[in-house]
Amino acid sequence: MEQYVECGSSSGASTPKKTSTPKKRRNLSPRSNDSTPKKRRNLSPRSNDSTPKKRRNLSPRSNDPSPKKRRNLINSFSDRPRRDSEITTALNYGSEEESDEEEEGIAELAVPRIARMFMDEDDAEVNERSANATLERSPQSPRPADCASTPASPTPVSPTAMEPSNKFQFEWRKFSTPQIEPHLRREPFSQISGPTVSFTRPYEAFIAIWDREIMEMIVRETNIYAQQLATTMLENGTICPSSRITRWHDTNVNELYTYFAIVLAMGVVIKTRLTEYWNTSNDIFSTPGFSTEMSYDRFHLLSACLHFNNNKDCNSALLTRPQAKLFKIKPIIDHLNRKFSELYSLSQNVALDESLTMWKGWLEINQFIPNKAATVGIKTFELCESQTGYLWRFEVYAGHDTSAFQEDDPVSGKVPALVLRLLNGLEHKGHTIWMDNYYNSPSLARELKIRGFDCAGTLRTNRQFVPPELASITKNDMIVGQLLGCTSGDVDIVVWRDKNLVAFISTYHALLATKCGDTVKPTVAQDYNLNMGGVDRKDQQLAMYPLERKRNKVWYKKFFRRLLNASVLNSYILLKNQSWAHRKFRKALITDLFTAHRAPAPNSKTIATSVHSPAQYSSINPKKTDRLRRQCVVCKKRTVTYCKTCQLAMCTYTCYEPYHTAH
Repeated sequence: MEQYVECGSSSGASTPKKTSTPKKRRNLSPRSNDSTPKKRRNLSPRSNDSTPKKRRNLSPRSNDPSPKKRRNLINSFSDRPRRDSEITTALNYGSEEESDEEEEGIAELAVPRIARMFMDEDDAEVNERSANATLERSPQSPRPADCASTPASPTPVSPTAMEPSNKFQFEWRKFSTPQIEPHLRREPFSQISGPTVSFTRPYEAFIAIWDREIMEMIVRETNIYAQQLATTMLENGTICPSSRITRWHDTNVNELYTYFAIVLAMGVVIKTRLTEYWNTSNDIFSTPGFSTEMSYDRFHLLSACLHFNNNKDCNSALLTRPQAKLFKIKPIIDHLNRKFSELYSLSQNVALDESLTMWKGWLEINQFIPNKAATVGIKTFELCESQTGYLWRFEVYAGHDTSAFQEDDPVSGKVPALVLRLLNGLEHKGHTIWMDNYYNSPSLARELKIRGFDCAGTLRTNRQFVPPELASITKNDMIVGQLLGCTSGDVDIVVWRDKNLVAFISTYHALLATKCGDTVKPTVAQDYNLNMGGVDRKDQQLAMYPLERKRNKVWYKKFFRRLLNASVLNSYILLKNQSWAHRKFRKALITDLFTAHRAPAPNSKTIATSVHSPAQYSSINPKKTDRLRRQCVVCKKRTVTYCKTCQLAMCTYTCYEPYHTAH
């Protein structure tokens, strides 16, 4: 027998919870001319007897003086079949505005305590035009053996999409019997998932993301920033003859690809200090490959001057506060979002969750998430494929923009607007979006259903439009394995008692459940555990190759390494070759980058026939005669002269000729 209580609301708005001090309404009743105050239970017009009746007399088991637990009253109530008149009766609970008029009385019902917790202390009559909301017990949940059959309930409305004019008016009711199969209610998936371009080598997949256009932009901004940095140091007087910036020369695309390859190699070969990578001693800790591809000083200089946006283009008057915070890294974010979505078509199940890049320094956009591995750092909202962890789109949290919020539009809030931005471009393709209770709400579920999505996940029962009957349930009101739920046609809400109380929302799962051992588990909970881990799966695969673990004083450069790491994982998924392990893929990619972009070896004939001539270093300050001094390669003394061809400091009269004779 299915046990349920009908109680409805025509407005669909969530009814505020009752406070600990109930509102006194006895003086508002036009039915009483007696000045003597009466208790609220005596206000009902059902009885002409002056003797007040206590509410516990409404229960058919109230003659038993011993107290019973709430769960026992449920079972005792389910032993008796109910009359048709009892089923069709409803309570006006959850109206949008509280009326000052006294409500008309209804017939006396035998109601258990679990049902009375959903009622007002005044027995009320439901408006004939109001919709019915029903809490229903799952047919798969444990039931007493002597249950009687339930009388026929009003015919439920089939799940249909709501019109935009009334799409946020929820009419909660019981599930249909028999329940509609989930695959019949789910949006048809019409997308061919997988890479949109075919690749044969790891290098091809990587340069499809980091193409020549974005690399040329980084080269241009890096060279500009290096000149700005040198000028600033000269003006401030902080430059020294031994400063690396004095040896700066413009970089190029090939050198930048080589720099990327070295950074990726640091994720495969893990050492505790940066200088240890350039260890060329004849011992077990030697890694001569790094010094072969690039010198330590050049790598350090490129890391310091790496830049993505011109500082002079930052006009705070034209930018919002979140945009100004992300100005330095904005071109990389926009480029990767565009490339990630162009190169891959998502499968049906998609997870939306947040990720965290560790940053322990002070930062205004830092967030604290205790259940993440990083705990504190830069938060990103990410849309990932559930099966592979492919990062399809992401958004960096820098504070929410509330300028577009409208009080009469529930999906204009910061969280629903964020979800709709991340899903832009996927409408009407049949994707199922898996989210946790930070994002889910009935209004967002209906909006997604209208746009051709399905959604499912956990739910906070204090969200707007959640039936107050479900919002007020505690775990003491249910037994382990019990399910309660209701539907509005296209949106279902299920409350499940496990060790704690868990609420789920779905657009197609209904109240179906399966038995896992001795515990009844809703189907939506099983599917949620299978499909929600897309973002966590991505983070787990990236944790094996921690490119961003190196300490950095500039937050956006560390975050750039995180994005570079994620792009390599996406390249691995784009290749879609089962014979490639993730580690093997990275090693092959690094080798291909070195091979394709290694600087050509200098021609010995060109060096031999080139003209060597001495020159002096430029002045430190144009107003002074002081010049840069560097250590001579021969005598190790500091000198202001060098060889223009060899680009090495040497004394002109004592060391210049001996050096070139020996070399």
